[in-house]
Amino acid sequence: MSIQEVACNHAQSVGFSTDGFATTPLMRKLHLIWVTTRMHIQIEKYPVWGDTVEIDTWYQGEGRIETRRDWIIRDDKTGDTIGRATSTWVMMNMDTRRLARIPDDVREEYMPFVPQPARWAFDHSQKNSSLTKITKPDSADFVRPNLFPRRNDLDMNQHVNNVTYIGWMLEGIPLEVSSTHELTQITLDYKRECQADDVVESLVSPENSETADVVRSLLNLKNKDANTNGKVNGAPGPCLNSSNCGHPPLLFLHVLRLAESGKDINLGRTEWRRKPTLQTYF
Repeated sequence: MSIQEVACNHAQSVGFSTDGFATTPLMRKLHLIWVTTRMHIQIEKYPVWGDTVEIDTWYQGEGRIETRRDWIIRDDKTGDTIGRATSTWVMMNMDTRRLARIPDDVREEYMPFVPQPARWAFDHSQKNSSLTKITKPDSADFVRPNLFPRRNDLDMNQHVNNVTYIGWMLEGIPLEVSSTHELTQITLDYKRECQADDVVESLVSPENSETADVVRSLLNLKNKDANTNGKVNGAPGPCLNSSNCGHPPLLFLHVLRLAESGKDINLGRTEWRRKPTLQTYF
């Protein structure tokens, strides 16, 4: 079950709609829906087969323009936090597809279910990646073309749901990276809707020179020399004792765009760490 499904279950449990939009009765009357503008997910530890997780989610609705939903993911046995997520939502008119201010009468419908005082999945008193502005790269090092929405990627209005964009972003990451590193953080800024007949391109670029150097090394590993004192053509050797073995994380910038017009659908940022029990790259 995804955190999106947990959020829908929460909305249903308090009496809101079951159509996936978590709309209140007045929102449906006014033809208003929620659309997300930003999603940030951080995974500290991945569950393995047989593990059970507990997910807390809540809604913070004090804003007049936007609202927020957060999640905390815990190991059910130990109670340890293994993941966090936060998202920002705004209101849209279904007929005009234009953003709208949140009516006071709508706020009165959902505010009884908002925790007081406000809760945060991330500590907003400190700088964290959930608040980092995403910079659009000038160019792309890797491009994954011809991404098409599948039938189950679409919501009831025949628009691509926001979870699908995450998979499309990761399609642009080279296999050499995803086979040696694991995703720890992902941030998406949603710019426009994608429809059923759109064709999408996923563009990826290293965010800094350190990441670019490691990626170049990983792409050359087919010509590796196993006896290079723990390194392979400049790439770090196996990581056996810790989650990252002292190596800095790999940082990537992402763009999803419409192939025909070149208009941006999403900007994104991902962070990857070395797999802790990696024995070999291939």
